[in-house]
Amino acid sequence: MLTLRRTILGISLLLITLIAVACGNASYTSTGSSNSGGTTPSSSNAIIKTTTATVNGQSVTILTNAQGMTLYYFKPDTATKAACTGACAGNWPPLVFTSSGTPGSANALPGTLSVVADANGQQVEYNGHLLYRFSGDTAPGQTHGEGIKGVWFVATTTLPVLGAPQATPTSNGSGY
Repeated sequence: MLTLRRTILGISLLLITLIAVACGNASYTSTGSSNSGGTTPSSSNAIIKTTTATVNGQSVTILTNAQGMTLYYFKPDTATKAACTGACAGNWPPLVFTSSGTPGSANALPGTLSVVADANGQQVEYNGHLLYRFSGDTAPGQTHGEGIKGVWFVATTTLPVLGAPQATPTSNGSGY
């Protein structure tokens, strides 16, 4: 049964890759697989963790990198193209996947992790949102990048799939 599931998953990933290459935009590989549609824990390539933090006065479960640093998403990005590259990526380092295989999470996630080949390399995304750190966060659990310029927001485990209707987060008034 497990071999059959792996074979079906392998064929599905191959078809997704072929479709993405045929479109010519970017290569996109889906990596989440579970009966609930989320990403199951994977210790071999666990580059994502979760923790609880206070964001805009509310306690929420956020995504972090393996070192516990808060991850963010950038509203101008699309699911296949990073809008934050070059100098922008100096302040907002992208989360890139440099290992073989697929990125995983140390904790079960309700959404899907994937990788997109873009100007930043093999950038990791969650539910279609490309992920970044903020250079202004100097310790795990900090969320100083939340709301900057009204386009940078903390990535939570409940982040809707990119393209799905969502409420616009409120800015904390910081400029950057």
